[in-house]
Amino acid sequence: MNDIGHPQLDPVQSSPKKEENFVFEVLKIFLIALVIVAPIRLFIAQPFVVSGASMEPTFEDKEYLIVDQVSYALENPSRGDVVIFRFPLDPSKFFIKRIVGLPNETVELRDHDIIIANSENPDGMILDESYILPENQASDYLTVTLNDDEYFVMGDNRKDSSDSRIWGVLQKDLIVGRAFLRLAPPSRISLFPGQ
Repeated sequence: MNDIGHPQLDPVQSSPKKEENFVFEVLKIFLIALVIVAPIRLFIAQPFVVSGASMEPTFEDKEYLIVDQVSYALENPSRGDVVIFRFPLDPSKFFIKRIVGLPNETVELRDHDIIIANSENPDGMILDESYILPENQASDYLTVTLNDDEYFVMGDNRKDSSDSRIWGVLQKDLIVGRAFLRLAPPSRISLFPGQ
């Protein structure tokens, strides 16, 4: 029986429209995040985890880096830059090394010294590598002349590094970017680590 002034109440039911709206909102947030994050990850910066001891003490095993992928689209890599690149013998792998020799230079390794000959220093100059620990040095004898878009790269731990001394020069198109930010471990957080 229905009294006037007391409308009959329907039992409470969940609205399929509200559930659809929730799913739609979640999908919308996911797509917006994908549209924002994917281009940043692909073209601007990406994470990189150091693996191995080839860059000790500058970079330790398992350190977490953010790689700047934009700078080298605007300028050429410089001597001393720490770069992440695709390994020339297996481009599915990534390496981290320091640029020692630049395009059109001659790099001579003579015992512990690196001598660079170029248009400014035709007789050669010895690189100051004070960041290399004495126990990480290696005795090498090698001379390489670089062509356009070729770089000579080496690890800071010369005794434990697979680098241009072993597998040859690095082509510019294999360089992904430079070490921009060290995020972990927290005690070693730094901007442009290794510079």
